[in-house]
Amino acid sequence: MRNPRIYTDQPLAEGQVVELTDSAANHVGKVLRMKPEEPLILFNGHGSSWQGSIQSVSKKSVTVTLSALIEKTTESPLKVHLGQSLSRGERMDYAIQKATEMGVIEITPLFSERCEVKLNAERQEKRLRHWQQIAISACEQCGLNRIPVIHPPENVADWMQMQETDLKFVLHHRTEKKLEGFDRPESVSLLIGPEGGLTQEEIVAAETSGFNALALGPRVLRTETAPITAVSIMHYLWGDI
Repeated sequence: MRNPRIYTDQPLAEGQVVELTDSAANHVGKVLRMKPEEPLILFNGHGSSWQGSIQSVSKKSVTVTLSALIEKTTESPLKVHLGQSLSRGERMDYAIQKATEMGVIEITPLFSERCEVKLNAERQEKRLRHWQQIAISACEQCGLNRIPVIHPPENVADWMQMQETDLKFVLHHRTEKKLEGFDRPESVSLLIGPEGGLTQEEIVAAETSGFNALALGPRVLRTETAPITAVSIMHYLWGDI
């Protein structure tokens, strides 16, 4: 029997009766077509999940009874903050979705010199809501109970200066330095450039700010592929893969 995971933005506790509304209720009732007494898992993004069963289904709401806290941790011990230069359309969506699946805990979209995406305040707010929903859906699918923080877009220079993680890396193809020789960190900042890459000035600024240059082999990776490759290797070396 299927046991889908559903996100709901409300406090959860064992024995509680929870009413799902809006998108969560629509997904359970209309998309999944679930019926009373069928099981499902609820989580609210704060680190835990609960086993539950459907009590009732109506056109606008779904009522769920929570039976037990699920004692399972899926978060990696390695805390990664991804600084991802903005790219167009589905490329940015893909990067956020896969970074979430890989366990990244923070994502900041960045404006860099060669970034072709321009967003005014209204469009930034709309895109931020869109990216947050992508991260929520990814967490539902991959078993994560803690949703990554997606920060509002900011300038790459400002983001670099604010990073205080144990290790910091800037990925680019003008170096041959590998991901080796570092002590095991608890936290990492990873800077990824746009489709056209970071400029030499931005790379120098990153290295001046304490970022280590990093290459992932002789091939040039796409902006949406690079963070997934880098984070996968980092989690293999220092995380839980």
